[in-house]
This record gives sequence, C-alpha cells and structure tokens, in this order.
Amino acid sequence: MAGFQPATHIPETGYSENGYGADGSTPRRKTISNSYLHRLQRRHFLLFDVLPIAGTAAAIAFLAVHPIGATELALLFSMWLLTGLGITVGYHRLFTHRAFKAAPAAAAALAVLGSMAGQGGVVSWVALHRRHHECSDRDGDPHSPNLAGNGLKGRLRGLAHSHFLWMRRHEYPNVVHYAPDLIKNRALVRVARLYYYWVTLGLLLPALVGGLVYQSWTGAVSGFLWGGLVRMFVLEHVIWGINSFLHMFGTRPYESRENSRNGGIFALLSLGESWHNNHHAFPDSPSFGLRWYRLDPGYWLIRLLAVSGLAWDVKLPSEERMAAKRIAARRSAPSTAV
Repeated sequence: MAGFQPATHIPETGYSENGYGADGSTPRRKTISNSYLHRLQRRHFLLFDVLPIAGTAAAIAFLAVHPIGATELALLFSMWLLTGLGITVGYHRLFTHRAFKAAPAAAAALAVLGSMAGQGGVVSWVALHRRHHECSDRDGDPHSPNLAGNGLKGRLRGLAHSHFLWMRRHEYPNVVHYAPDLIKNRALVRVARLYYYWVTLGLLLPALVGGLVYQSWTGAVSGFLWGGLVRMFVLEHVIWGINSFLHMFGTRPYESRENSRNGGIFALLSLGESWHNNHHAFPDSPSFGLRWYRLDPGYWLIRLLAVSGLAWDVKLPSEERMAAKRIAARRSAPSTAV
C-alpha cells in the first residue's frame, strides 16, 4: 500500500494546509469545538440518527396493526431514491467536489432532496466531507475506522466509531475555511437555513400520501414510518457503510493516499457511492464507476441532467490519468536503477 502523502493544498477551498489565507495573513481556525456545538450535535444525533432506528423497530411492530402493502414499498423506494440522489449527486458530487456544473433550479432541487435525507445541512455536510478528504485515515479525519488501534478490538472500535458513534460529538469544520464557495451562494444558504423544515417535509409527505391512499390514520402512520423513518434508516446506514467498511474491506485498483476500497456489489444500493477507491483516486470525477459497465445511478442522473441542458462540464478523467494511478500497472512497470 502506498504511503500517505501530506496535503499541501486544499483545492476546494483555496487555502493552504497551514490554514492561512491566500494573502498569507491571519490564520483561519480549521475546526471549532465548544459546548454549544456539541449540544447541537447530540440533538441531531438523537433526532436523525437514533430515532430512525427506533422508527424502524416501530414500523415492524406496526405491521400487526397495518400490514405493509404496495403503497409503503413504493414510498420507501421512491423516497430512498430521491433523497439518496440528493446526497450523492447534490451534496457529494456537485457541492463538495464540483465535479460538474448545474443550473440554479437543478442545484436547489438537489440541495432540498439531500436535506430531506436528514444527514445535515448542505454547507455543514460539505465542510465535513472536504475535511475528510484532506485528512482521510489520518489525524483530523472525522470518521476514519483505521485510527483506533490494531488487532480485532481496535478494528471493531474503529468500525463502530466511523459507522455511527463519531456523530455524537466531533470537531466542527470551519465553514469559512472549508466551504467559502457555498457560503457566498445566497440561494444555497437559504436552502441550508431551512434544513429542519426540509427534513420535516420529507417525513410528512409520505405520511400524507399514506393517509390519502388508505383514507385512514393507520395509513398515514404507516406511510410516515416506511417512507420516512425506515427510508432514513436504510439510506443512512448505506452511506455510513461507505465511511466505515469501505475504508477497511474491498478492492483497491487505484493509488490513493488513504485506505479507500471499492465495493461494487453495493453499487446499486449505494447509487454508485460504493466505488469508493475510484472516488478517492479521482474526486473531481462526476462518475464514480469510471467505466460504462460499472453501475453508477448517480452518474446516470448527471448524464440525464446534461442531456436536458441542466448540467454541463461533465468531464471524466483521461485514460492516461487513470492508467498512471492504476496499481496493477505500476507493479508491472519495469523499475529503473540509477
């Protein structure tokens, strides 16, 4: 495995690794940690990370009152797909890595759908993920599974931290440092400020549909549970699995400075996110699969937006760039001695 190389520049922010501005003036704090932020983190953790677990258990128990039907399955699938695409295409590929450009209406719609997932406001999410890329699998990474020690105990502790527990309390990346482009975008900031309203809307919509279809309060509750909390539970654990398991297990076709791995078997379930080593090797690529035959629904949506004129600058890494990072090619290349 290649050694980790220290970052000397953060392309997404324009600030150097030492935290100084472009003019070399006053240093910016990269992270913020105080009791007020920790209280907000604990509240968000309980509401949107723990509650969906309880909601999933309640949905199973509620089957005794209202058996699951086609409406619940349709709500679960459609809400998972819409909010999942909001995360992978909007939050991740568009806003974090600027892998393509999108029309304002499309960008706003993706931001709203991503907000409905309940994984944090768009500006905070982007700042956290940019810090993850800067410090991936090194000190400062908010959710690495590889920093908890060696042996089985250390690996299990690392997986538990990276998959779930890190969200209880963590240093908050300074959005002025990590997301200055987003806080200058007034339309996006307006969407971010309404984050809790969007999450609530994402829970109430399936409840409304369930109530209208079944014409009963049990239908509304069932729609709320399956299209809201269960959907949130499923999507969250899929995304968290990328942070945890795919930094320990899977294939590694490309050189990258961290321990990212591909898990192609989960490509459809993760909407393309499980091509994780590909993504870390080429974070500016709108396609995580990189090849047409690798399933990547997130990229399919980007191509559809491009065909519709709602997205542009959709550029994949060149063959030469991919070949230069391919591990098998490097190992087979003849070495030269001086």
